[in-house]
Amino acid sequence: MAGNDDVDLPDLSHDSQEANTPALLDADGAADENVKRSAQDLEAVFDVPVTVSAVLGKSAMEVSQLLKLGKGTIVELDRKVGEAIDIYVNDRLVARGEVVLVEDRLGVTMTEIIKAGQS
Repeated sequence: MAGNDDVDLPDLSHDSQEANTPALLDADGAADENVKRSAQDLEAVFDVPVTVSAVLGKSAMEVSQLLKLGKGTIVELDRKVGEAIDIYVNDRLVARGEVVLVEDRLGVTMTEIIKAGQS
């Protein structure tokens, strides 16, 4: 997000009070109704490293079979063509999606966000 520090984030304090949940708190622990949030408020987490993995499927094989793999070798996976792939962040399942082609590169479109405890 270099050079884009002025992104406005939604103020959730009014909605959260209506839903009987506590408002956003400031550093003193008091509710602050008129705080404007921006991407710059998140600057502390910009440099936190994360590992993102898109798992197309899995396969088990012996080391001898693994050593015989070469360019163009086909490995049979445990999923069917068109089945959703799993997206992990720091080894935690966070979403499912599908593989897409963007120009000449492969990408992933997230189609389902996985909530905590819903794998």
